[in-house]
Amino acid sequence: MDFFKFAQGQSLPPGSLFLIPTPIGNLADITIRALYILQQVDGIACEDKRHSGSLLSSYGISKPLFAIHEHNEITASAHVIKKLQKGERWAYISDAGTPGISDPGAILANEVKKANFPVIPLPGANAITTTISGAGDFLKSTAGQFQFLGFLPNKATQRDESIRHALSSNVASFFYEAPHRIEGTIKAIANLIADDQRVLVAKELTKIYESITIIKGSELGSWINQVTSWQGEFVIGIEGRPKKEKASELDELTLKWISELEDTIGHKDLSEIISRVTSMPKKDAYKALLELRK
Repeated sequence: MDFFKFAQGQSLPPGSLFLIPTPIGNLADITIRALYILQQVDGIACEDKRHSGSLLSSYGISKPLFAIHEHNEITASAHVIKKLQKGERWAYISDAGTPGISDPGAILANEVKKANFPVIPLPGANAITTTISGAGDFLKSTAGQFQFLGFLPNKATQRDESIRHALSSNVASFFYEAPHRIEGTIKAIANLIADDQRVLVAKELTKIYESITIIKGSELGSWINQVTSWQGEFVIGIEGRPKKEKASELDELTLKWISELEDTIGHKDLSEIISRVTSMPKKDAYKALLELRK
C-alpha cells in the first residue's frame, strides 16, 4: 500500500514552519505525515546536525540542515525567517520527541509567529504521553489530571522543594530526569514520600529495555536497593493526593460565632449576618448553615 497517499492532500503553505516530532528511541515511531513533509520542505532546522543527519539518512531523506539549539535559538531564528520570507517551507526537529516539550523549538516558533509566518505543529512521539498511556490507574485518584514539570532544578535544595510541591499536589506530577541525576532524585523522593503514595518510574521508553514500574512509598527504599543500573532516559511520576472535602466553607472563627448565636437567632437572620460579615452570598450562607445542622 502507498501510505503516502494519505499525506498528499496535506496543505503545505509556502513560508511555513513545520514542527515535527521524531522518535524517542524506536525509528518506526515516525509518522507518515512527518516523513512526507520532511521530504517536501526546502530545509530542516535541527537541534544537532550530526544526530539529525543520521536520523534522516535512516529514512532516505537528504535536505539542507541548519542548527538551532538552546544556546542560539533567538539569533538563529532569523536565518529561518529569511528563508520563509522567500516563500520556502522549513521544518524543525529536535534530537528526539516533540519540539518545545523540554526541547528547543518554542523560541523559534515564537519568533516565526512574531514575523507573521504560519507555524504548523504535527502530533507524534513524546515521552510524557507515552508514559501516561501506560500508567494504568496511576491517575485514577485525581480523575486523570496531571501536570508536567519538565526537568527538576539542578540544585538539591530547589529539587527537593519541587518534589515536596509534587507530593502535596492534587494532580499527578510527571518530570524528566537524566541518568547522572536519577539515583539522587529517587532517593530524595523516598525520604519525603508518604507510605501510601505511589511513584512511577518509566525507563527507556520504546526501546528494547523499556519498563514502567509503579512503587508504593513504603516500598521505594527496598526497590532502590535492587536497582543494578541507573543508565537510560527516565520519566518519573508522583501520584496526586485527592482533594479533601471541606467540612464547611466557613472559617473557624465564624463557626464559633455561629455556635454561640444559633440558639438565639433564627436561621434566616443568622445567614444574613454571616453574609454581611464574610461577603458570602446569602444563599450560600443559608446552605452552609443547613449543612452544619445536618
